[in-house]
Amino acid sequence: MAHLSGTDRSQLLLLPEAVDDYVGPDNPVRFIEAFVDGLDLGSAEFVRVHPRATGRPGYDPADLLKLYIYGYLNRIRSSRRLEAETHRNIEVIWLLRHLKPDFKTIADFRRDNRAAFKTVFREFVVLCRQLDLFGRELVAVNGTRIKAVNNKTRNFTRPSLAKAIQDADERLAGYMKRPDEGDADEDRTPGGGSGNGDGKLAEKIAAIEGKRDRHKEMLAELDRTGADQISLTDPDARAMARMTKVGGGYNIQLAVDVKHKLIAEQAVSNQVLDLGLLAQTATAAMEALGVERIEAVADRGYFKIEDIEACEAAGVTAYVPKPIRGPAAREGFFGKDVFRYEPARDVFVCPAGAALSPRYRGKSRDNVKVDYANRDACKACALRSRCTRSFRRVSRLENEAVLDRMAARLAARPEMLDHRRNIVEHPFGTIKQWMGQGAFLMRRLENVRGEFSLTALAYNIRRAITLVGVPGVIAAVSVKPAFSRPERQT
Repeated sequence: MAHLSGTDRSQLLLLPEAVDDYVGPDNPVRFIEAFVDGLDLGSAEFVRVHPRATGRPGYDPADLLKLYIYGYLNRIRSSRRLEAETHRNIEVIWLLRHLKPDFKTIADFRRDNRAAFKTVFREFVVLCRQLDLFGRELVAVNGTRIKAVNNKTRNFTRPSLAKAIQDADERLAGYMKRPDEGDADEDRTPGGGSGNGDGKLAEKIAAIEGKRDRHKEMLAELDRTGADQISLTDPDARAMARMTKVGGGYNIQLAVDVKHKLIAEQAVSNQVLDLGLLAQTATAAMEALGVERIEAVADRGYFKIEDIEACEAAGVTAYVPKPIRGPAAREGFFGKDVFRYEPARDVFVCPAGAALSPRYRGKSRDNVKVDYANRDACKACALRSRCTRSFRRVSRLENEAVLDRMAARLAARPEMLDHRRNIVEHPFGTIKQWMGQGAFLMRRLENVRGEFSLTALAYNIRRAITLVGVPGVIAAVSVKPAFSRPERQT
């Protein structure tokens, strides 16, 4: 029996097959088409939405947006690879109706519309709200670092520049001794001439001096601007903490709704630490979800009293564990958590039962700090060796009642921290592993923000399609009143 054979490629057909036949009703490209056609790209501030009356016709930004959403959904982010897909991928051919923009047009569109992608992301959040895919009660906030287009050897801090300058001075001092030693050898050796390495030595000295001068210029630039780092390839990239395993990159913040692990809010900054980012991330998520109050859980890297106080003022109920830090913890003494504060008496009760009263008052950043102590009790205390070397002070900020309320909430619901890990790690794992986005393609902070907005949008679209299917999300687009866009220009 013969094998199945295909159609002869040179055969002429009376009625050629339609491209639409190759794209089924459950294909995600049909949702991309419906979603983008429902957007008001002019209100989203996309450039060149309305074509000019004169000149060569350009591409509709809606078509290029569809191409990028398709690319990010299918792990294709490079403009050159997207150009190749327009020639060979039947889904892209269907989506763009045989349009074939070149890679520069594709790349320029992403750069020129970097701010508008955040609006598109938020429009999809609204669509998911309509589908009731958000619980809108609890979000988990977390950050991760993604590598920038900047090698760690091209990033410099004040200490690294100072050390590089010092090393250069020491090497120059060592090289400068060599001519003196050579002269002494000539005096001891009659008829001796200069060595062949003198020219190479001069070249080495000139190279070291040039490098040292460049380092001094960078250090002067840091002094002038007040910055703590300088990056040469991507000026906005920063060296991240060593524990993140990302040499130079950006800090990505997500607020993930616990119901279906959908991203409610995303932001990109070049701040190295997460301190101070909880309130702005959780508040933006609360606004995106359309609620007046929400709970937010984060890890101990977000523990900052001013930030937690700002959350409380904005209607965000925060759950952040207290980190174990401070001189007492470093030396193995009792931590502050074993000292019980009694607000009625305004005293701390130590593990031995003694009362520590207010003794010293000062400033700690923008807060008023009060130190509590009891010297007499410490002198005769049997637990002194486990508590202090002389006498123990316990500090309390004037607004620390905010932390007391949060500690009480955590004590009543300790499972919140485990819940956070199960929720917020899913998007980051998916983005970095399945979507393969462990590094950015673009430089500068604003460009990176636009790039990650497309990443977060693609993640949410993939999750929504998994939950309700392509027909379900298309149906939601068709009834969403906020989606309105002028008819396509032909």
